Amino acid sequence: MAASVWDLDDRLGWLAGFSAAVEVHADELAAAVCADCGKSSWEAFAADVLPLLACARWTAANAPRILASRPVRGKPWWLVGQRHWTHRVPLGSVALIATWNYPVQLLGIQLVQAIVAGNRVTVKPSEHSPRSQGLLLRLAADGLPADVLRRTPATREAGADLLVRESFDHVVFTGSTEVGRQIAVGCASSLTPTTLELSGCDSAIVLQGADLALAARTIWQALSMNAGQTCMAPRRILVDAAVQRPFLAALAPLVAGAAPRALISEVAARQVDACVREAVASGGHSLSGVVEAPEGRRVRPAIVSGCSPQCRLSRGDHFGPAAAVLAAHGLDALVALHRSFPQHLAVSFFAPPAQARALAHDRAFVASLGAGFVTFHDAVLPTVHPATSIRGRGLSGWGASRGEDGLIAMTRTVTVSQTSVSRRIPAGEPQGLTRRLLRAMLR
Repeated sequence: MAASVWDLDDRLGWLAGFSAAVEVHADELAAAVCADCGKSSWEAFAADVLPLLACARWTAANAPRILASRPVRGKPWWLVGQRHWTHRVPLGSVALIATWNYPVQLLGIQLVQAIVAGNRVTVKPSEHSPRSQGLLLRLAADGLPADVLRRTPATREAGADLLVRESFDHVVFTGSTEVGRQIAVGCASSLTPTTLELSGCDSAIVLQGADLALAARTIWQALSMNAGQTCMAPRRILVDAAVQRPFLAALAPLVAGAAPRALISEVAARQVDACVREAVASGGHSLSGVVEAPEGRRVRPAIVSGCSPQCRLSRGDHFGPAAAVLAAHGLDALVALHRSFPQHLAVSFFAPPAQARALAHDRAFVASLGAGFVTFHDAVLPTVHPATSIRGRGLSGWGASRGEDGLIAMTRTVTVSQTSVSRRIPAGEPQGLTRRLLRAMLR
């Protein structure tokens, strides 16, 4: 079947088969993720396979509504005899340049949305996750028309080569801000639109009156899961000075008992270590009492309190299980400190329940944070809801992925009008009585 005649029912049929294949091969996919990235088998299943299955089921239930053609309402009277409606049609050819930190979840969701929207897709797998993404692409290819899904080699050079050699209607990239900027510059010359899902380097904010034990456990889980290699994990903890001491007391045992975690490479481990050591040198204090050198690509998670806001650990110039703790007095000062850092993707708040409810429903306050996702009394986990979207700003990227906005982003709108041949405004400039009547009706 040619992709050009592959309608939505066909695509949803493929999605059902793909979802079933992911379920059948869930353990194999998780094992491949472990081999590629060093995750535990449970973390690979819970953080990669499970969110992809949730996305597939949500998409199957909601894509017909989201992609349906719609009439355009609110027609002015002087467009008599006209009908307008919009179609959601595929973008055409989409390139997905994949990342490695959640290799099945992130690439799988992007694949589902691009293909269900009706596009032809070319994937550049990450050089760090060839096993897991190779298996994922083999499962996805089953049941697809031959021209719908292609892949490049899983090498670092393949992405740049792909964008030089071929033209696309849209490019989706997930990864670092540095590489995202290069892709944006390259695509700008051909006016190719992009979706850039880049790092957040964000804050977790703890207010006076919050449940400090809950805040400590939740933040620690968010910054240590996947060895801290999560774009929406907190890179700094901003705590009200009035509760800094008891908060650190709740956090310290978690840090002290942490085992070393394997990062994606020795380079990443050395970068985390360098940031932690600089933070201590700037006047900070390691909550574990020591700073251990990495062993190969394994590094022990670290929290440093009292360091400079200008140090690299505070800025989030690392991708691993480490964070700075900075203090300020009151909500306004904490938010101002948060806004002083350049990247915002997902902000986490811990506050007294009544204050949290008020802040969560304060649109102006939420907008002032500059993030695309704000969580209260949790971090990272709520962002995997399949109906929610990720949308970066500034150095955290642009464009939507996942959820309804992500599916819509894989389409373009075509507006169609049909005018009656008998009931219509006459062509040409009206004269005499007709002109006077029309002017009177306009008034």
